[in-house]
Amino acid sequence: MTENGRIFGWAFGDGSRSGDEAYVDQLKAEALENARQAAAGKDLGIRPGTAVYTVITEGETLVELSGTAENQFVVRCTVELEGPGASKVRAEGPMNG
Repeated sequence: MTENGRIFGWAFGDGSRSGDEAYVDQLKAEALENARQAAAGKDLGIRPGTAVYTVITEGETLVELSGTAENQFVVRCTVELEGPGASKVRAEGPMNG
């Protein structure tokens, strides 16, 4: 069995719109594109169908959002990578290594 690497993508949203499903879907697409760009920067691709989204809002998770503007939330997209060396890439904390 081959181990897959993973990488994060991010999008930042207006907290007052966190209940707007179409807006959150748009942010998910932006987070996926951000992950795609991060993967491409490492000469890797994204394994289709592996995107998993997490919506992070202040006070609802253990994640600190102190670096974001007031009343923002974050959409994180985690994807599996494919290509030579993909298994060596790890999504850890807020960084991709």
